[in-house]
Amino acid sequence: MRINVERLPNRFYPDFKRVIIRFYNNGPERSNDLVEKVLAMKDDEVELILAQTLREFSKRHRNISQNFFDHFDMAKKLINNPVLEMEKLKEDRKLLIGSYFSMEYSITAAAFFNPSVVESPDQTGLSEGSKRIFVSFRASGDGHVSSIVFHTGTISKEGELYFEASGSYVDEAEVIKRVQYTKGSFIRKLREMHVNEDVFAQVMDMLGDTFTYGELQKAVKDTIARNHTSETKKQVISQIMWLADSHYKIEFSRDTHISERVIFPVSYSERKGIEDARFVRFTDDDSEVSYYATYTAYDGNTILPKLMVTKDFYNFEVKPLHGEGAQNKNLALFPRKINGQYVMLSRIDGINSYIGFSDKLNVWEKPIKIQEPRYYWEYVQIGNAGAPIETSEGWLLITHGVGPMRRYCLGASLLDLDDPTKEIGRLKEPLLIPNEEEREGYVPNAVYSCGYIIHQDKLIIPYGLSDTSSGFLSVDLNQLLEKLRSE
Repeated sequence: MRINVERLPNRFYPDFKRVIIRFYNNGPERSNDLVEKVLAMKDDEVELILAQTLREFSKRHRNISQNFFDHFDMAKKLINNPVLEMEKLKEDRKLLIGSYFSMEYSITAAAFFNPSVVESPDQTGLSEGSKRIFVSFRASGDGHVSSIVFHTGTISKEGELYFEASGSYVDEAEVIKRVQYTKGSFIRKLREMHVNEDVFAQVMDMLGDTFTYGELQKAVKDTIARNHTSETKKQVISQIMWLADSHYKIEFSRDTHISERVIFPVSYSERKGIEDARFVRFTDDDSEVSYYATYTAYDGNTILPKLMVTKDFYNFEVKPLHGEGAQNKNLALFPRKINGQYVMLSRIDGINSYIGFSDKLNVWEKPIKIQEPRYYWEYVQIGNAGAPIETSEGWLLITHGVGPMRRYCLGASLLDLDDPTKEIGRLKEPLLIPNEEEREGYVPNAVYSCGYIIHQDKLIIPYGLSDTSSGFLSVDLNQLLEKLRSE
């Protein structure tokens, strides 16, 4: 029996017009020179140039003057000339200086790919049999810095997809709350934990009286690079990072549409990208619903698995993931606990699929291998393509496999409901192979997904097309489950 896969007509492509305002850092020397030029302007010149700038760019951004004020404050930190009394300047001159330290960044100019999908928290006002969804995408712009963007739409009773038009603006979070550590109290707590002081002192000596999580990460990395890392040192470093299990929170303005919110890199560990977020609608033991996303933070050299949580898609909390089972990429959280524990899939060795169980959402130890490459199209590696979905027959898991010519295909597996360490079915042939249209892109010959959804006996899978754009497919759920049972 051949599974009928229907490619839906919906497509998302790179879009140059989706822009945000970023801080433009010229460095201390050039910043000094730039500010001195603006200070030398006459008042009427300042007024004229500011008016021209606001007229041209205010229709492209919500509350652009606040961006200019924020960037003026950031520019002050680059200026090392005490003669320049920046705070005494008039408002227009501050705004103009801020505009010179601002730039537009097109968040989706390079790629719009690797989507995941979840049921929207708001299911009101729909026709019978329809479901409102949120789809997240990995968006890439100049320099291929990745961020998370969203779109919303509905799945009709018949399984057709309809998406709302994008909002007029694109906004980063309005409020960012960072955690800053005090060295004295941090060291005292390490001593209370009886952590080896000879080792942690090497890390602490690289830090100031206060430090951020990212600065601590860099100090740890430098300590490892300078010294042979024994098992004792590895244990101490693990304990340090455990204590530093901090997080940041971001908040979006309530007057933003979901398509206008972009989660752009915030912390040091993700400054080069937020990659492949796998969102899942999680139901706790008390029936409370939260939305979690596991993603990969990239700092330009190394990766760090992280966890994001939200209830309303306005307020997000982010923190690192730790433990042997939270290494490498490809982490996906199950949508509920099993036998009282959180459950998560991973690919810690880059080849095989693993599963972990934990009492804590952000600490994962003792992963168990559950899948190895078995068929020709997955010999290079096998991994999940998003969080599993619970069905009457077992946990339905869409997978990705890599085969000859590094071609990525989508497959499917079935895991036991009560013991998901047991694989009870796997497709022998791919569910989806990139066709002629889908194989061309930034990374050729790749179809890849980060999450999928069931509606009205249809499995809807959004998927990335060769790391460039995104499409959607539909599969008859019962037909797929019957095929998995037979194999």
